[in-house]
Formats: sequence, structure tokens, C-alpha cells
Amino acid sequence: MFDGLAERLGLVFKRLRGHGRLTEENINEGLREVRLALLEADVNFRVVKGFIERVRERSVGREVLESLTPGQQVVKVVYEELVRVLGGTRVPLAYTQESPTVLMLVGLHGSGKTTTAGKLARWLLSEGRSPLLVAADQARPAAREQLQILGNSLGIPVLVGTGSALEVCQEARGVAKERGHNAVILDTSGRLHVDEPLMQELIAIKHAMCPAEVLMVADAMTGQDAVNSALRFDADLGLTGFVLTKLDGDARGGAALSIRSVTGKPIKFVGVGEKLDALEPFHPERMASRILGMGDILTLVEKAQATVDQRRAAEVTQKIASVGFTLEDFRLQLRHLKELGPLEQVMGMIPGLSQHKGLADGGAAEQEFRRAEAIMNSMTRKEREAPGIINGSRRRRIAAGSGTSVAEVNRLLKQFSQAQKLMRQLVPRDGTGAGRKMAKRLLPFLAG
Repeated sequence: MFDGLAERLGLVFKRLRGHGRLTEENINEGLREVRLALLEADVNFRVVKGFIERVRERSVGREVLESLTPGQQVVKVVYEELVRVLGGTRVPLAYTQESPTVLMLVGLHGSGKTTTAGKLARWLLSEGRSPLLVAADQARPAAREQLQILGNSLGIPVLVGTGSALEVCQEARGVAKERGHNAVILDTSGRLHVDEPLMQELIAIKHAMCPAEVLMVADAMTGQDAVNSALRFDADLGLTGFVLTKLDGDARGGAALSIRSVTGKPIKFVGVGEKLDALEPFHPERMASRILGMGDILTLVEKAQATVDQRRAAEVTQKIASVGFTLEDFRLQLRHLKELGPLEQVMGMIPGLSQHKGLADGGAAEQEFRRAEAIMNSMTRKEREAPGIINGSRRRRIAAGSGTSVAEVNRLLKQFSQAQKLMRQLVPRDGTGAGRKMAKRLLPFLAG
């Protein structure tokens, strides 16, 4: 996500921070590089022009040139302007006072609209709501079947109906009231391009259903094409916001940085993977932080808290403090970490880590994790509970069973021993407030 842009901007800021004092010439040279980086990221040229002008105006003033750390001040200005381009603050979903709230998803074929309907339903479920999915896409073959499969996997009902798309949507309101659903998600038809029959069908559905949200699902990887389609959808339907999909596969990020400025409508969610839990509420300040390599620790903590078992976390923390943390516990932690999402994304959320290529190489780290898990899976439970009993013959058996070498088994055991010592230092055994506070902060990352 934004890898190419983040790398280019990182190099520019590194050079700027290398100057003890900045001159207007230094700043203009740096901004030329920033401008090129944004254009290469497929950001709309008008957005780039306005962005650079605002950053230059602020950067050549007293705030930056006379500060003690001018390079850092330029980064601060760029961050604040990026937040502004991305929308300033998070805009949450709108809900109607009268139930059910209708959410209408629109977009072109291939943007991930049906999958997004499932992801959004799952998110609403996690927020304590009772969603109903409505299969109103009658143009794409198997679209209704796909939505039914998604609904079944989530335990969320799907209304298919037998009439036209408009009739199915109208039927959905009555069904939702009858069954007690307080949110209705309309998965509408798309086309390979914006055409008149598509827009007339969507306009009729909007007028009949009066949705609280008309969200366009846009493929971030299509760059400026997504922005151009958004303008047409907005002109005809009056969009209330966007869901950007496939952001995990877009190293450039042009659509995300353009669509808000060009249309004036907020991005409400972003899809960051194929799984049904890979939908994140969009926070402009957090996204700007990721783009500048500052990480996104708040989203990481929220992901951890969403999957954490607090009782298990307390047990693990106690085990660490009492020298009882075992390889069995460590194996469970690896599984928990994988539940947070692809390792590359998780590492990118840790401040500063994305700037170190060796550490942030998600592919290499994933392989290391898989090897470590294979080694531990080849041990008996007794060996995982008491690694001290693993002698030479056991190590050879474990290596053969995991498809690794004895050297790799030895390395894992040594690393685990070092990790045990480090964790005992991080989680004090005393009952002081400091110890309890440290343990509490660690809970989301220690739960299995």
C-alpha cells in the first residue's frame, strides 16, 4: 500500500533533514521531487498542483526556515496537507432514525462491489447491528449466488427475490422490518463502463429507497479511471462517499489521494485484502501517517483488540512474569499475529519499521514465521512445554518432521530463550502500578 510513493517521499525528506539550515532553494528542489513522486503515483495533476502550492507557501515562511529543525518542520507541513487532501477527519456512516437504514452500493464491474457488501455486513455485525444483504445485481452472472455464499459464511441473511432489481429492493424494506433487521445493504448492478441504462436503474432504486448512504465502490488500482467514473456517478446519483477496494495491491495510491479532492465526497472505508474482515474505516490522518512511513499504531491496536481474548492475555502475561512462558504459548502468539492480517501490512503499521527494508520485508518474514511454526508443530506438546528436554536425537526428529535442518531448530530454541529473558524484563513481577500498566499495554499483542 503506497510503497512506491512512501519510498520516494522518504528519500526526499531524508535529504531535507540532512541540511542544518534550509533555504528557499532547498525547499523548492525538494518539492519538485515531491511533485514528481505524486504524479508518478497517478495523483490527479490539479490535486498535485494545489498540494505543492500550499506546502511551498507554508514551508518558505518563518514557521519552517527559522525553526531549530527545519527538515522536520517540512515533513510536518507535508503531513498536515496530506491529511487535508485525504479529507481532514473521518466521516462515519450515516444512519436514519427510522429503521432500517438503507446503504446502497454502486460501482463498475470488477471493482469488488459484491465482496464489499459482504465485508460491510460483517463490519456492521461487529458494531452490534443486524444487517440484511440484498442481491439487486441482476446483470452479472452468478452475482446473486456469490452474495448468498458470502452471507452463509457470515451467518447473515440474503434476500434474492424474483422480480426486477427495483422490486427486490422495495421488498427488502418490508422484509427487514418484519425480521428485525436495522440495516439493509443493496448490492446493485454494475457495468464495464458507465452507461445510460445502468444509471437509470440506479436512479430509480435511489428514489424508491431513499438510502442514508450511496457509496461508490471504486477499484484503487484503476487510478484516474476510478476518479473519472466517480465524477459521473456523483453527478447522476449524488454520492455520499466511497469505499476504495484493492488498496493493498496499489503501491501508488493515486485514487486515494485524488478522489476526495476531485469529488468533495469522503472515503468511508478501504479494502485491504480479500478476506471478509479486510475492511477498515478510513482515517485521513492515519493514512497520511502510513504514506510518510510513520506507521499506524492506532489501527494495529484496534485490530489486536478486535481479536484479543482478554482472559487468555492475562494468563499469558502472568506466565511471562513467573518464567512460565513456553513454546506452546509462543506458537499460539504466532497464530494470533497472523489473524491481524498479512504480516507486511502489520509491519507497515509499526512506526519507523517500513523505512527499514530488511525488517519490513513481509515476504521473508512470512517465510520465517512459517518455518518456526512448522518446527514447533513437529514437537510433542511435552517438548513445547519443556524445551529443556529437547536433546540431540529429538532435534534431528523435529528437523526431519518439519522439513528444516537441525541448525534451524537450534536457532529457534536459542531465539526463544532470548525472547523469554526479554519479555520477563518487559513485564515486571512486582505489583507496582508501572508493572501493571506495562502488562496492560502488552495485552493485545500477547493474547493467543
